[in-house]
Amino acid sequence: MARGIFITGTDTGVGKTVVAAALAHLLRLRGINAGVMKPVTSGCREENGRLISDDALLLCQAAGVTCEPDSAPYLLREAVAPAEAARLDGVRIDFSRIRESFDRLAASHDYMIVEGAGGLMVPLAGGLLVADLARMLELPLLVVARPGMGTINHTLLTCFAAQQMDLTVTGVIINNFPVSPGPAEQSAAHHIGSLCGAPVLGVWPHRDDIDEMEVAIGLADWLDGQAETDIVLRELGL
Repeated sequence: MARGIFITGTDTGVGKTVVAAALAHLLRLRGINAGVMKPVTSGCREENGRLISDDALLLCQAAGVTCEPDSAPYLLREAVAPAEAARLDGVRIDFSRIRESFDRLAASHDYMIVEGAGGLMVPLAGGLLVADLARMLELPLLVVARPGMGTINHTLLTCFAAQQMDLTVTGVIINNFPVSPGPAEQSAAHHIGSLCGAPVLGVWPHRDDIDEMEVAIGLADWLDGQAETDIVLRELGL
């Protein structure tokens, strides 16, 4: 079984890609040979007749690796749930193909960072969900949550669903924490850590950078200087 982590979110737009990219760049700074993968991307842009996953490109750039077909096996046009995007494109998402791509990448890297699509209950193909993909890849989960109102409910639901499906939740990252938090943000980490059955491995600050790569690099540099980062990496199996 390959060493690695499967990054999922409590919802879409919580910053999974930036978190995954920041971790990939942090491992690069630490001299760890990390591979990255975005198995399914919907809402791809088209350039010169080719579909491109900007998420996969960001992950690969952060990790310092080439973005090859195995890094993003399924590229879909419409920005909708992957099962629907695949139907519109006339594509069938095959888990065995994803597994083959994953195994090839894992064979040449010491650690794998895989980013899911949306949350655990997002449909991929034929009744199979993102949670089923994480289980098939045999990877523990890192859950990315937002800090504001509603995040306790969403995070607990995500962790509960994971546990019901026999998935291990390694921890939770609360991402994009504001400089001036309100009461909801101030209390979220405590309640999530005490109720979801997994530790809060980090509360990552909001950054004003517009470019996602700059955000990821800035977060990686910040993490590299935190005393707690070694503990977090150990929790992630490093």
